[in-house]
Amino acid sequence: MKQFAPGPNEGIAPHRKGAPIKVAIAGLGAIGLKIAEALDRGIPGCALAAASASDRGRAAARLGHLAHPPPVVAIEELEPLADLVIECAPANLLPAIAEPFLRAGKTALVLSVGAILVNEHLIELARKHGGQIVVPTGALLGLDAVAAAAEGTIRSVRMVTRKPVRGLAGAPHLAEHNIRIEGITAPLRIFQGTPREAAIGFPANLNVAVALSLAGIGPDKTTLEIWVDPSLERNVHRIEVEADSASFSMQIENVPSENPRTGRITALSVISYLRKLGAPLRVGS
Repeated sequence: MKQFAPGPNEGIAPHRKGAPIKVAIAGLGAIGLKIAEALDRGIPGCALAAASASDRGRAAARLGHLAHPPPVVAIEELEPLADLVIECAPANLLPAIAEPFLRAGKTALVLSVGAILVNEHLIELARKHGGQIVVPTGALLGLDAVAAAAEGTIRSVRMVTRKPVRGLAGAPHLAEHNIRIEGITAPLRIFQGTPREAAIGFPANLNVAVALSLAGIGPDKTTLEIWVDPSLERNVHRIEVEADSASFSMQIENVPSENPRTGRITALSVISYLRKLGAPLRVGS
């Protein structure tokens, strides 16, 4: 992930000294709303400048309880209003959200990480114009350790994801392979392959696997298993890494948000990133 991860203020468009970084949020589901509320309460050095959603009227109503509700505008109107955009939208909207910011030399923080693999032109666009794509830690853990190990030699990265039925329902991979998970009574492995393949078959479910692959040895060399487990209430991710610098394994059990495909910790990861932008002490790379 080192090609995406910024330092405290790298990738943020220049602005007046002392002026807050203006933040736009594209998508106001469970994650976007949580981030908007945190910005409204106050994150030093940041200000909520604008928001966008498919239903702008409903979005404005969802933001009505904020002390300082931002304007809710069309996606194409976000870039002039902000220095940084946080993408919390359906994966197919990533280019429309990120391209204007990257072309302007600004920052796009991307949660639909799998969509980067089918929109790799965004990386070149950021490189050409001095913009930056940021992939937050999200619902995973240990990306700092994986990225550090990647500065040496990583021999293998393996991830096993286990999710409750509701966390995987509706995934295109299930329909394509005629896999029915409703009513299962025992754990069932429904995928074995790479994060690149999973990004196509599970576009709303496995962004964590793609983030892991970008931090480490890439989306074609990382191995991934996906299990659906009717006994689970949480999304469980286990990572195993073998490198010349260290061998380590990690597991996280994420409490789902209002959206069963997404853990509550995802929004908190973005909020943590925003706090680091202006923090006098920054812990973790």
